[in-house]
Amino acid sequence: MAVSGLSASSIDVQSVVSQLMEVERGPVNKLSRKSATYETQLSVLGTLKSTIAEFQTAVKGLKDTGSFQSFNTTSSDPTALTSKASATASAGTYSVNISQLAQSQQLVAAGQLSSSATIGSGASTTLSFDFGAISGGTLNAGTYTGASFTSNGNGIQTVIIDGTNNTLEGIRDAVNSAKIGVTASIINDGGSTPYRLAFSSSASGVNNSMSIAVAGDATLSSLLSHDPAGSQNLAETLTAQNANFTLNGVAITKSSNVVTDAVEGVTLNLSKVTTAPLNLTVTKDTAAITEAANTFISKYNTLLSDLKSLSSYATGGKSAGSLAGDPAVRQMIGELTTIISGTVSGGEFSTLTSVGISTKPGVGLELDSTLFNSAIDNNLDDLANLFTSDEGFATKLDAWASTSINITLSSRTSTINDAIKAITNEIDLREVRLISVEKRYTAQFSNLNRVLASMSAQQTFISQAFGNNNSN
Repeated sequence: MAVSGLSASSIDVQSVVSQLMEVERGPVNKLSRKSATYETQLSVLGTLKSTIAEFQTAVKGLKDTGSFQSFNTTSSDPTALTSKASATASAGTYSVNISQLAQSQQLVAAGQLSSSATIGSGASTTLSFDFGAISGGTLNAGTYTGASFTSNGNGIQTVIIDGTNNTLEGIRDAVNSAKIGVTASIINDGGSTPYRLAFSSSASGVNNSMSIAVAGDATLSSLLSHDPAGSQNLAETLTAQNANFTLNGVAITKSSNVVTDAVEGVTLNLSKVTTAPLNLTVTKDTAAITEAANTFISKYNTLLSDLKSLSSYATGGKSAGSLAGDPAVRQMIGELTTIISGTVSGGEFSTLTSVGISTKPGVGLELDSTLFNSAIDNNLDDLANLFTSDEGFATKLDAWASTSINITLSSRTSTINDAIKAITNEIDLREVRLISVEKRYTAQFSNLNRVLASMSAQQTFISQAFGNNNSN
């Protein structure tokens, strides 16, 4: 290496030392480049983990038996009936005629001048709500005559009113905060005493009417006590009732408009009385199975392409992958392709090819829709077995993905991190040494500069001395 900054009379110490230190830093720079390569590999491994995780999510779409037991429901009048089917449903068509919707009882108290004025003395008062059925008698202007009340046995719920909350607003908030199955609100009817406290049972159906006992303040009792079979201080503005409908001609009564047990695996949502029967159709959701298969194939092809690209060597003018020749990646490719080309027992279908999922060179997997749809239509149970059984493809691939992420790639990541740590320690040690080397070079060439300066002065002196002698 040629070093500039040197002359017979003086040395550019800073320039010379800088050039020499550049040579000395060669090993450190080489280590830094190696560390950078490892950092790139860590980043690539992180991206690869994400790709495998996406593939695993797609695999789980085929591993879940519910994917093969999904149903669609269609109502001929969705304004009157909507529904949702679970995996336990069966395909079929049902005739539904809704004659009455379920509703909750609502009671309204006498009007008050203010919603925030205190009511009564503020003495501690207990409101006791019981729920049950009102039978017999007649209802006129919100009041029952000759009726009886039978508790449903679900227990009495209580709310305490005292001097801190003995207003309409306070009672409303206390009842709502207690979460006892009653919703309280204040209605302004626009009259001379407009503010009216309203209670609505949270549950619909005839067995959820309310009876309210008040123990404590007399004023509160005269406002809120309500016994359908006796003294009634509140007016019933909505009567509790069940939903009544027919299903394929069978009369059904339910306490709620959400019916979960009339058709196995199907939830009915009643929303309007019908004047004629409507049709409810339950069908297999085969589109969901095909979509899950296509998603699986797409994610597999992306993953396999990434694995091969990352581990490839430089050939034909193409650069090597970031993980060229990496044993962990090569291992994963081998495991993945071995699973895909394997077999499953326990059903008519034993290979992916048998249901139309085959390997195409340069692409990965591709789907023959005709074969796959035939398997769905004619042998869905065996198709499900091919993916969801203990040794099914989805089961194996899900396990492979977990192992690849949590063991194979985690181990490789740990190894690379250890290597980066070792390189960092080595660089730190070399940097300390380089500081000493630079100081030594600076001292040596500074001393040499002083020597050269002294020699130059002597040369000048001698030259002048000889010059004077010659002139004499």
